[in-house]
Amino acid sequence: MKTNNPFLFIFLAITHFTFGQNLVSKEMNGQVFADSSSVDGVAVVNNATQLTTITDSKGLFSIVIREGDVLVFSAINLEGYKKRITSSDLALNFLPIKMKAKSIELKEVVINESNISAESLGIIPYGQKKYTAAERKLYTANSTPIDALLNAMSGRSKMLKKEIIVEKKERMLYKIEGLFEEDYYTQRLKIPADRIKGFQYYCIENPEFMRTLESKNKSMSMFLITQLAQEYLKIIENED
Repeated sequence: MKTNNPFLFIFLAITHFTFGQNLVSKEMNGQVFADSSSVDGVAVVNNATQLTTITDSKGLFSIVIREGDVLVFSAINLEGYKKRITSSDLALNFLPIKMKAKSIELKEVVINESNISAESLGIIPYGQKKYTAAERKLYTANSTPIDALLNAMSGRSKMLKKEIIVEKKERMLYKIEGLFEEDYYTQRLKIPADRIKGFQYYCIENPEFMRTLESKNKSMSMFLITQLAQEYLKIIENED
């Protein structure tokens, strides 16, 4: 007997994935501890997925894991440490990691601090993808076929994609706020002081200006923002 019931198809698909997919992803919070040594900036890499994150000043971190994944912890001042994720770890809501301080022989070196990063120190590979908070949530929502199917059906994946867009705009807004002083807006661009924030929001809605901000091309940003200022002034003139 044939059936065109879409719910039966979805049920069968979910059943198939449930039996064929045993690995469940989870965003795990944890903390690195080390006696007499800083735990700030410890690189945490999931060898299975290549997800990477960095600990904060208290050693706290968050990363997506599955049973069997191997987390690699490394820092310039700490001995490397590897942790294989077990089912017991997944049952926890917090993952404590104990690391040992390195015995470093001091040598006379000249360091250009502006070039120091986790990549330049060899802690993580160059070009390693770094996920934002919203991107990590979307990755978790689509990390397995069953997760992807359920989150697509519920609309959560679509919501998380919108969250990434909002997060990007907030990041761009932060960049533009630090790019120019208030006098530049009021004297050079002739934007009223009480309209500066609105103008900044107007700028980050422009895809070309967003690309320029991301490429850190200040000369092009100044060129484009002048054009955008003229457009914005006409808009507020019509409003008045």
